[in-house]
Amino acid sequence: MLAGIAAHLRGALGILAKKDVQIPARHLAGGAGAAWPAGSPGAAPSPAARGAGDVALGDDCAAIPDGDGHLLLAAEGIWPAFLEGDPRFAGYSAVMVNVSDIHAMGGRPLAVVDVVWGTSAGALEPVWEGMMAASRAYGVPIVGGHTSARSPYNALAVAIVGRARRLITSFAARPGDVLVAAIDLRGRMHPEHPFWDASTGADPARLRGDLEVLPALAEAGLCDAGKDISMGGLVGTLLMLLETSGAGAVLDVEAVPRPRDLRDLRDLRDLRDLRDLRDLPIERWLLAFPSYGFLLSVRPETAGDVLSAFARRGIASAAVGAVDGSRRLTLTAGGERYTLWDLSAEPLTGLGREAAR
Repeated sequence: MLAGIAAHLRGALGILAKKDVQIPARHLAGGAGAAWPAGSPGAAPSPAARGAGDVALGDDCAAIPDGDGHLLLAAEGIWPAFLEGDPRFAGYSAVMVNVSDIHAMGGRPLAVVDVVWGTSAGALEPVWEGMMAASRAYGVPIVGGHTSARSPYNALAVAIVGRARRLITSFAARPGDVLVAAIDLRGRMHPEHPFWDASTGADPARLRGDLEVLPALAEAGLCDAGKDISMGGLVGTLLMLLETSGAGAVLDVEAVPRPRDLRDLRDLRDLRDLRDLRDLPIERWLLAFPSYGFLLSVRPETAGDVLSAFARRGIASAAVGAVDGSRRLTLTAGGERYTLWDLSAEPLTGLGREAAR
């Protein structure tokens, strides 16, 4: 069972695409994993502002020391096939994933800017409708950017700025940590792409409250390590977290929260959801990109409090594994064990503690 799942995961585009990060990793000033340059504006923050320490390049956001906290800066480009096939949801997602990146690092978003290219004004309309819908839902204004309707192709990227008092970073996972996955299961799979949408039909106030869990955990000192589950799904996200932290882990794939039957779908919209559940093998779910999904690495003594924080919001969460020092990701299920990836032999993004040496 696990050998087949592992083969599917290793060949998945969402995970293989993470290797493209090795290109900028080779070019970034100071090498992969370089810290924020000394002497830069706002450098040398107080220990309380640093939270888990100086943040190196390779996190969900750039964390720029600023007074008693950090400014957070991130950007996301949209997959061209997704933009062509569902431009409105692509526009919505461009804002949504940036908002998620800010919260994943314990921050709160301030504003976004966009870069939109289209073949005509008509091609841009659904993209803008989607971006504005997400802006309203998450309460994050679009304050500028670049728009052109005279392009030979359609393209979209969105950038965001936010602020964090205390950080959750990708560099702080430690051997002995408990891996906690939190995913909003009140949604549905996109009919064509590996996206789990628990956002577009949800109450905006609930969306904002659910995301507030992350900065609240950071500020309470309950969590300082983690990432949002992005393209590449939970497995790709975990590999990136382990690589940047210089660690390994054992992942119990059967413990990952996932929709198993109709009782888990509180937002049943049409009969396609029935098909989604019937045809949703674990390997597909492990590669899914949820609109609300976070993978956290927490100290054992705080794991219960972290799980309770998500439970109070109706978010499905579970302890899904443990961090170790092996630098390998090992899958377990039904008594089986299978090593999916050895990061010491095969880097994924090229960003991390080992790359910086």
